[in-house]
Amino acid sequence: MISRRAAAMESSGIRKVFDLAATVKNPLNLSIGQPDFDVPEPWKQVAVEAIRAGRNAYAPTAGIPELRKALAAHLEGRYGWRPEDLVVTAGVSGALALALLATLDPGDEVLVPDPYFVSYKQLPLMCGARPVFYDVYPDWRIDAAAVEKLVTPRTKVLLVNTPANPTGAAVSEAELRALAELARRHDLLVLADEVYDDFLYDGAAPPTFARLWPKTLVTNGFSKSQAMTGWRVGWAAGPRELIAAMTKVQQFTYVTVPPAFQLAAAESLGAGGLPAAGHLDEYRAKRELACAGLAGAFEFTKPGGAFYIFAKAPWGTGTEFATAAVKERVLVIPGCVFSERDTHFRISFAAPDAVLEEACAILCRLAKRGP
Repeated sequence: MISRRAAAMESSGIRKVFDLAATVKNPLNLSIGQPDFDVPEPWKQVAVEAIRAGRNAYAPTAGIPELRKALAAHLEGRYGWRPEDLVVTAGVSGALALALLATLDPGDEVLVPDPYFVSYKQLPLMCGARPVFYDVYPDWRIDAAAVEKLVTPRTKVLLVNTPANPTGAAVSEAELRALAELARRHDLLVLADEVYDDFLYDGAAPPTFARLWPKTLVTNGFSKSQAMTGWRVGWAAGPRELIAAMTKVQQFTYVTVPPAFQLAAAESLGAGGLPAAGHLDEYRAKRELACAGLAGAFEFTKPGGAFYIFAKAPWGTGTEFATAAVKERVLVIPGCVFSERDTHFRISFAAPDAVLEEACAILCRLAKRGP
């Protein structure tokens, strides 16, 4: 009854820990990749008023005019970039799925960073394609020359995520330029997932990848920066031909995104699109708190963006350490969920300061105590 495609897919390890949280008494939850602030009240009000005003019918497949116009202005104002076209999607996950369904044929290959966000491995497999992993251990830096050695006649897409989930690594401009030259030499489509680009903590932000190589599709959304995780408003921008194909695929899958939430997203951009809804300094402080709390007991690279730390397990595998942490009420994600290795674990520091402090103290005690 079940297709080979579905049977071969792995259940999300993140969702498993999400479900586990409901069974742990007074959990200290450092597992979930969502902001711990709520959608700002003015944007909630826009959605409420839109619902009451009757904006409840199907929206245009590519997005309502108000949001498409706001996104185009945002991209030009912030990045100096005018994409050929854009489409509003059911979250960034929806954008990634549409992009790969629209580009991949069975047997094609996708270059994927390891560690990776969980969808990067599963979505190519869903399309009958093959993820080929380029290793960024141990410090999460990308060596374009090493990546290029993995290119074959089957390679069609290079996937780049910055700032990255699960490592928090912010890819440097030099790394991006080297990857852009690689893409140019081999005529690859670059799929640039930039959903955490409002969470950059050190120095000036590098240019969006699309400024470096025109055959780039940028995916982004409002889940992280504006805390609209449950509203599922994402977008993709790039080559007109690809956006048209994605819009066609969306007609027969997600169909559309709720118009009331699209209006609220457009309003958030009109308000200046404040990074992380005005919480950037707060999250920079959380990063410092988490790094200080783990220092001395764990090996890790300080994240330059997002809100994750990918730390090496001090003993055992990442799964064994994460399992032991759950018994101490601390929920973290084992690294094998994001990697072909099982040596690390991910924490999210998008949590109240008191939770961060207590959880880090418990993790340090557990590290020193051993298995």
